[in-house]
Amino acid sequence: MFDNTTSQFFEKLLITPSPTGYESDGQKVWMEYISQFTDKVESDPYGSAIAKLNTSADVMTVMLEAHADEIGMVVQYISDDGFVYLNKLGGSDSTIARAKRVFIHGKNGKISGVTGNTAIHLQDKKNGGGKEPSWKDIYVDIGVSSREEALEAVQIGDPVTYSDDVEYLNDDIISARALDNRIGGFAIAQAMKQISEQKKNLAVNVIALNSVQEEVGGFGARMMSYRHMPDAAIVTDVTHATDSPGIDQKEHGQIKLGSGPTVQHGGANHPKLVELIEKAAERSKIDVQHEATSVRTGTDTDSIFYQRTGIPSALVSVPIRYMHSPVETASLKDLQQLIDLMAESVLSMEPDQTFNVL
Repeated sequence: MFDNTTSQFFEKLLITPSPTGYESDGQKVWMEYISQFTDKVESDPYGSAIAKLNTSADVMTVMLEAHADEIGMVVQYISDDGFVYLNKLGGSDSTIARAKRVFIHGKNGKISGVTGNTAIHLQDKKNGGGKEPSWKDIYVDIGVSSREEALEAVQIGDPVTYSDDVEYLNDDIISARALDNRIGGFAIAQAMKQISEQKKNLAVNVIALNSVQEEVGGFGARMMSYRHMPDAAIVTDVTHATDSPGIDQKEHGQIKLGSGPTVQHGGANHPKLVELIEKAAERSKIDVQHEATSVRTGTDTDSIFYQRTGIPSALVSVPIRYMHSPVETASLKDLQQLIDLMAESVLSMEPDQTFNVL
């Protein structure tokens, strides 16, 4: 679906570790790529990065936003026998953490390890064997036999990620560790590329923001949206595809993989900006699905819309299955339609575009 250069960027972005609070390696990949077709690229002290397409100081500015960080783990304790115990970074799920290949990212490079799992033959069922583990039960075996030997390779506070394979289940369906939300960083970069190729039709200024620390509270988005104060923001993240077994669609909504990106309604989503996005989808024959929210979107939209005097914001998302796991799964067709939707929405904006509801 993508040309060779674009696919290489996408896969490099996916496999480059960027756990919450340790996003710099992934940000360097993103900045190097997007600098090829934007006017200016810069970052803030915590590592959020922006790229700009400038039209005129006299026109409105729209921001395309995604978050750069992924969930992960962090080294919390090392036993006398050299086993490395973990805590979570962001919303990592301890119940799926055992029997996985992991990397510990230390000062001297990447250390391979496996999260231990007692064989079923040896589990003491009477005393809780086989129960769902908490993070205090999760440890990494890095092949050493003492704390001193372990400390030669890792230290307390080193980030940890699952292994970095990218799998194409077919020509459309991709599975990877960090689709949440490296897929969003890719999408805003590609949208900026499409917009730059049609710059003669661009009537507004555009900022692409790849934020840090979304998984622990949306902090990077707060800092940068406050600093740059765009006139509107289109935020992208992943959302739950609810078409796999065991999900109550009456509770969680009906979202299908391969049926297009989602547009969210309610909460922080500004109705006039949502309307503009829907009209862009209709004109461009882009399939979209609809989601409702009551209070919070659970994304950086919640951190952006209320800054200073308010930033009209809207959330558009890529459906994925198996969120916050090492096998997150998405449709490349949905991804391309999301890119097209963001680009077409920006290109449809007027220099003096406003979003007043009254």
